[in-house]
Amino acid sequence: MAARKGRRRRAVRLRNAARSAAKFLAGGGRRRAAGSHGRSPLAGTLRAVAAAGAEPDPRGAPCGRAEGHSPPPRALAAPGAAPSPGLPPRAERGRMTELQSALLLRRQLAELNKNPVEGFSAGLIDDNDLYRWEVLIIGPPDTLYEGGVFKAHLTFPKDYPLRPPKMKFITEIWHPNVDKNGDVCISILHEPGEDKYGYEKPEERWLPIHTVETIMISVISMLADPNGDSPANVDAAKEWREDRNGEFKRKVARCVRKSQETAFE
Repeated sequence: MAARKGRRRRAVRLRNAARSAAKFLAGGGRRRAAGSHGRSPLAGTLRAVAAAGAEPDPRGAPCGRAEGHSPPPRALAAPGAAPSPGLPPRAERGRMTELQSALLLRRQLAELNKNPVEGFSAGLIDDNDLYRWEVLIIGPPDTLYEGGVFKAHLTFPKDYPLRPPKMKFITEIWHPNVDKNGDVCISILHEPGEDKYGYEKPEERWLPIHTVETIMISVISMLADPNGDSPANVDAAKEWREDRNGEFKRKVARCVRKSQETAFE
């Protein structure tokens, strides 16, 4: 019964996304910039800062930069959460971080449901798991991806927003900054801190102020303007540089058609 209800909710969300897609494309694909709702409901929570003892992890090779820099990362504490008796300090910090991440994700989901952003829709894969999201991305207008309806999954770590989520396209897509398994590789989804390869500045990588909305705006921008200099899919990058209106365009068009056929599966 729960599974059927989940499938019905997902079908409703996909239908709503399709209607948004039509409106999005008819309106010229206008997107609201991050933070355009006015003051974010997360602002008060993000001001509650405490040293959580987490060190930046500079893992991840460069494979696609995203514009838009933000202040340095800050460690967060769950405001008002009572300590658990008997837990060692490290375990207590972990519990507080997990409480904080769940609160942030719940608020972001509520905000996106209340004020949908043109160009994508988002929801939970499983209503009982706040850390796994499904997003539906509308191919941006005036690009080769226009008309596409691409599904992807976001998987958040329990210490979000100290560390970034992983993003994976479920719908097949041909793009220099998406590897052949569907994993998205752009700067803001790389672990915070210094890039050991020297290609990215720390402020170009993950920062705790990023939200699902800012991630998705960066991904939509990536679709419109691929970075062929540090690709995740070397073959796609080569075709994009050398045969953009030939083989690359044909492969993308095939992916767009397939995304339309499978959008409601």
